[in-house]
Amino acid sequence: QVQLVESGGGSVQAGGSLRLSCAASGRDFSNYIMGWFRQPPGKERAFIAAINSRGIIINYADSVKGRFTISRDNAKNTLYLQMNSLKPEDTAVYYCAGQPVYRSTWPPKQYDYWGQGTQVTVSS
Repeated sequence: QVQLVESGGGSVQAGGSLRLSCAASGRDFSNYIMGWFRQPPGKERAFIAAINSRGIIINYADSVKGRFTISRDNAKNTLYLQMNSLKPEDTAVYYCAGQPVYRSTWPPKQYDYWGQGTQVTVSS
């Protein structure tokens, strides 16, 4: 029902900032709960943040709270992750994910749709 494509990854110095985007193709983006996940090298995929369909209710993992900001623009069918004060431990492949609201509670227990991921590398 929806295709997700992440962009905006790259290599940055510790303390720097980066903004990731997740472009959703197809209709009904505004009816999806969206989330960000990341998978560091050699580790399992981990939850970062979730945002409800209207962009009003937000949940963050403790590891990124105060540094990362999740947001969405339903008119542009786009999800964002603003990452500030980046640390080497933030190095990972970052994924966006979506879950239709009609198949989910808040917060979602799982996500049915996933992007391909974008690499973020933080040096020093």
